[in-house]
Amino acid sequence: MQIILLDKVVNLGGLGDIVKVKDGYARNFLIPSGRARRATKTAIAEFEARRAELEQAAAAKLAEAQAVGEKLAGFTVKLSQKAGVDGRLFGSVTNHDIADALNKEGFAVAKAQVRMPNGLLKNVGDYTVNVGLHTDVVVEVNVSVLGETA
Repeated sequence: MQIILLDKVVNLGGLGDIVKVKDGYARNFLIPSGRARRATKTAIAEFEARRAELEQAAAAKLAEAQAVGEKLAGFTVKLSQKAGVDGRLFGSVTNHDIADALNKEGFAVAKAQVRMPNGLLKNVGDYTVNVGLHTDVVVEVNVSVLGETA
């Protein structure tokens, strides 16, 4: 299916690009989330008429994400979980736990934005995770996992 992108999509293209994607990806994800429209002649004409407005909105989103990213860069989140004497946690620290801790600190972060390259955190210690605030803004955040004795 031919679509026109209304926002930058990772590994696909930028604002205004006309790309061909699988039908299900377009119908089930891109179009309902407002990131794309079918590339018909009328849709392309409407996009060209609104292009400046959409570019301005995209630039505002990027500037906002960069401002939050500057505050968040190098920030340390401290989480305490029950742990055994050897430092292994009973359970694990997930991206949901990290997002909740960041939200309590005043940063609006969704759990899908927290990227854990090495998987769940299962031991006491200090770790680095990535937070993707925007497709162009990815910030490293330090996570310090402290153990509570049960």
